[in-house]
Amino acid sequence: MARILLIVGGGIAAYKAAELIRLLRKEGHSVTPVLTEGGSHFVTAMSLAALAESPVYTSLWDLKDEAEMGHIQLSRAADLVLVAPATADLIARMAAGTANDLATTLLLATDKPVVVAPAMNVRMWQHAATRRNIDQLKADGITVLEPDEGPMACGEFGPGRLPEPADILERIKPMLGPAIAVNAVEPGPLTGKHVLVTAGPTHEPIDPVRVIANRSSGKQGFAIAAAAAQAGARVTLIAGPVSLPTPGGVARIDVETAQQMADAVEEALPADVAILVAAVADWRVEPSSAKLKKADGPPQLSFAPNPDILAILGEHPDRPTLLVGFAAETQDVVSNAEAKLRSKKADWIVANDVSGNVMGGSHNRIHLVTKQSVEDWPEAAKEDVARHLITRIAQELE
Repeated sequence: MARILLIVGGGIAAYKAAELIRLLRKEGHSVTPVLTEGGSHFVTAMSLAALAESPVYTSLWDLKDEAEMGHIQLSRAADLVLVAPATADLIARMAAGTANDLATTLLLATDKPVVVAPAMNVRMWQHAATRRNIDQLKADGITVLEPDEGPMACGEFGPGRLPEPADILERIKPMLGPAIAVNAVEPGPLTGKHVLVTAGPTHEPIDPVRVIANRSSGKQGFAIAAAAAQAGARVTLIAGPVSLPTPGGVARIDVETAQQMADAVEEALPADVAILVAAVADWRVEPSSAKLKKADGPPQLSFAPNPDILAILGEHPDRPTLLVGFAAETQDVVSNAEAKLRSKKADWIVANDVSGNVMGGSHNRIHLVTKQSVEDWPEAAKEDVARHLITRIAQELE
């Protein structure tokens, strides 16, 4: 299973690290705790060591043989680095790239995925400096889990609470599963294949603060990317604006607009399989350089079509061997999907009815429309839908 380096920051929420270790160990993962000086005021190294069944590291000087650059080895031995809780100070030092203690040195030296779970006072979380630092971490490729909202130890109420350990585990699970496939002896059914996945919405700017968007959560696309990586594929995930952790073993490219997504898809080719799950906006407007004012009345927006990524790939010189599109419909689901299959020159269309609570939900009921047939799949968790789809893709490529 996955090897996790857990950095425990200094804050009252540090007590949750003990339960987080217990849950990770229960799932079969190994945990190596790193306890910051601040964290040691809230939880003991002995408690973490007993739960993790592993030594707890607290400073650059407690590694057994620093002459052999032990902190470098520690940072590279994990499959995932998880910072929970991540205080405002620790986040600021990460954003600045400092290395003045063991935790920040490990974070600067690691070449593995990093996930940060912030926990702090609501005013600190909302402060402009913290917002800049969070944006910098995201720009650096670090996954940031949004904090919960609720009462705090300081007596205030609002966003800034560390999510419950069970919730953190659920959010990082897509990043843990592929570690099994990476370390597996037997290759997966998609080993040697390049799978391109698009996921999430696009945001088309109207002015500096407003966008045209949709309700896509990105969950289905991210689940498909994770399943493809577990099957041994080299996966490129092109994601619209979503707050989801990057699945392990997946190369992620973040975009915002439909044009940016189309450009990223073009650059990612060639691919053996393209699975276009993203809910791409059909239209864009010429954005205003200044914020539109309500006092000026309803804006007159002039729309222009966005690039049709599925149709472009259908006629592309580097067309993937298997081109799979998604069709979110509210009526005539199958007939609309069949028409889309023909007009876009795709091989398969995965159609789902989004008239209910599907977009943003955890389950999906789909119809796999091919040139030969229509398969009606039962409602299932999006992770199960993803695994089933990847299995069908592997069978098709055989």
